[in-house]
Amino acid sequence: MSRRGDGRETEIDAALIDAGLAWRLVAAQFPEWAHLPIAAVIPGGWDNRTFRLGERLLVRLPSATHYVVQVEKEQLWLPRLAPELPLPIPAPVAMGVPGEGYPWPWSVYDWLDGESADPSRIADPVRFADDLAAFLVALHAIDSRDGPLFGAHSFQRGGPPAVYDGETRRAIAALDGLIDTPAVTAVWEAALASTWSGPPVWVHGDFAAGNLLVRDGELSAVIDFGCCAVGDPACDLAIAWTFLEGEAREAFRARLLLDAGVWARGRGWTLWKALIVMAQLPGANPMDADACRRIIDDIVAEHVRSASI
Repeated sequence: MSRRGDGRETEIDAALIDAGLAWRLVAAQFPEWAHLPIAAVIPGGWDNRTFRLGERLLVRLPSATHYVVQVEKEQLWLPRLAPELPLPIPAPVAMGVPGEGYPWPWSVYDWLDGESADPSRIADPVRFADDLAAFLVALHAIDSRDGPLFGAHSFQRGGPPAVYDGETRRAIAALDGLIDTPAVTAVWEAALASTWSGPPVWVHGDFAAGNLLVRDGELSAVIDFGCCAVGDPACDLAIAWTFLEGEAREAFRARLLLDAGVWARGRGWTLWKALIVMAQLPGANPMDADACRRIIDDIVAEHVRSASI
């Protein structure tokens, strides 16, 4: 929804954000591209509806009000971040305005070839993990002095996990009897007990498999910077437990050279997400319950090992 001139809210059903609407917006505002075919990208994302425009362009339309602020943020910052990074990231080409019954600004980007990361598509998991870490090392090293401090625009990514303390504890209570609640609570409280003492660094904010592209078995690009911000790098570590395993996880950890407190908070961020999804709290993205349980068990086991060292 967005503000109307009379002060009331205008709503749009996310189901109406389809290829037809995307084409009408393009045709009205960028007629030079109106002749290009347009089709939904599958999977098309949670925060935005995504459409391929011709061979070389991509249209992204926010799916709800709370994602709209990310449009201008990406338009401003992605061109500044790109030269400092070892892999391609989305390059904004144009920014659209409300129209055709759609109430928010929207973006056109260059198309990046590749498929979402999946273990079956990766030739060497350890090399893949090292490439992930190298990307984060470069991102975290970019001058962050003028960057957007974590907040609502990043869903608090880059901030302390304590912002989600209430949600996490509600999820733990809801799952009592299904998970080891004392052990899970210990992981969460360990995350809350540490703080980031360094200068704010750039974070991606949603460094997940769906935002990693693979070509010819290797990491080829990183997409969807809607949650980017400057702050604590811990939120970017979730990929270690949601996607990496064994030697690959250890390679990722070794390349990053972050202290134990950052890893404790990284476990906390990952735990929060897995818990709220497993507990089916409002607003949680869908995820397989068995995958959530595996992540939770893995994090608890690693917390126990780290505490014994």
